[in-house]
Amino acid sequence: MRVVAKFGGTSLGSGDRINRAADSIAAAVEEGHEIAVVASAMGNTTDELLEDIEFEADDRDRAEIVSMGERTSVRMLKAALAARGVNAIFVEPGAEDWPVIANDLGEVDVEETQRRAAKLAEELDNVVPVITGFLAQNLEGEITTLGRGGSDTTAVMLGRYMDADEVVIVTDVEGVMTGDPHVVEGARNVGRITVDELRNLSFRGAEVVAPSALSYKNDELGVRVVHYQHGDLLTGGTLIEGEFENLIDMQENPLACLTVAGRSIRNSPGILADLSQSLREAEINIDAVASGMDSVTFYVGEDRAEEAENLLHSKVVDDQTLSSVTVDDDIAVIRVTGGELPNRPGVILDIVQPIAEAGINIHDVITSATSVAIFVAWDDREETLEIVQDEF
Repeated sequence: MRVVAKFGGTSLGSGDRINRAADSIAAAVEEGHEIAVVASAMGNTTDELLEDIEFEADDRDRAEIVSMGERTSVRMLKAALAARGVNAIFVEPGAEDWPVIANDLGEVDVEETQRRAAKLAEELDNVVPVITGFLAQNLEGEITTLGRGGSDTTAVMLGRYMDADEVVIVTDVEGVMTGDPHVVEGARNVGRITVDELRNLSFRGAEVVAPSALSYKNDELGVRVVHYQHGDLLTGGTLIEGEFENLIDMQENPLACLTVAGRSIRNSPGILADLSQSLREAEINIDAVASGMDSVTFYVGEDRAEEAENLLHSKVVDDQTLSSVTVDDDIAVIRVTGGELPNRPGVILDIVQPIAEAGINIHDVITSATSVAIFVAWDDREETLEIVQDEF
């Protein structure tokens, strides 16, 4: 196999952990695999360097300073590999074989990076390159960075452009867990998870793989997350499957919008569960939910609207904190799903503004970490879809 292995700062945080990393790489090489390594700065070196810049420094100088963390890591790891008889080199910005080219905003020059990465990949049967993560270089040879989570981005991007079979993210967690083991009891490893699932978790606080990295993953490239104590780069942990697709999708059938109003619904524990349960028991699928201070809105298939209204009405009658239920029919929903949505400032405005300028009333907008759903009148659906497609 051809593998790009990325070692995070924690997994290189001491001499013992560097030895562990070198052992796992050497073992994979001994088995005949082609290995390229991406290394983060040891421990919290990057944060510490940034904290020490207590003076005015321009972006170029800051990038040069923080690059010292990764530059040290690759030298340490290269030396540890050499001590094990592995033919390794360290690769950093400024080197002739440096692969990652980006501008000062961290935007990757895809064509040039692909060319350089492919050239570096040609040497993998003879040498293990140990590459600085997080860092990039512009076409003038000046240091820049890939931003937060940049080492993950370096690894997955190079894995794709070097035609690797798998990218292994070595970190201080067992992989993706069912919950935060520091908070919940019985948290266990998730053996497999899709890119869609993980990106949503990542944009909502899960610190496993940087969301920016996952945009480089395609269907052919495997990405695995393993604990640095595991020792085997090619087994265990969590396998991340699939690729994140950019989609614009319109619901084929009309929806009905059922709104339940009540006093301080958000401060009434169990109200949302009770209302949802009544629909669940009747096997009425809920397409989407939106809540306000004094209301909850359910979107369901229009063909089940009357039944849903009666069920919700019975809850209103039984609960003195609820006031009324109302129904609006003939609603269409257009969903935009895309890997770059969370990194695009003003994306909601980009969607909403042209629709408003066309004189189309937006019934509702519901967002998640990586998607936006726009609800409009059924008769406006085709025009809305066309506007959104033009924008994205």
